[in-house]
Amino acid sequence: MKRIYSSHDLIGVHHARNLLDAAGVRAVVRNDLLSSAMGELPPVECQAEVWVLDDAQAEYAERILREGRLPQTPATESWHCAGCGEALEAQFTQCWRCGATRAGDASLRR
Repeated sequence: MKRIYSSHDLIGVHHARNLLDAAGVRAVVRNDLLSSAMGELPPVECQAEVWVLDDAQAEYAERILREGRLPQTPATESWHCAGCGEALEAQFTQCWRCGATRAGDASLRR
């Protein structure tokens, strides 16, 4: 395990972990309950931390957090929804009519 991020901002720490989770990087938040001990412990020891479980993914995880977004492949072609057949432009990843994703997952239908 390797620590890749720490902050007193709990929302930011959990957002960082969620970004990594969405990118397929397994990570955990540690020390998120230590803020109540600040004063008894040095403030730097009370920061919440994000740890990557696989050291080999640490550099990739740091790049995701540095850029603040998930890596994306730009869409260049229009597509037809597998759920309802609606024609959609390239920038859309989900059908507005039935909720199916571009990959054809109709489980998100409304």
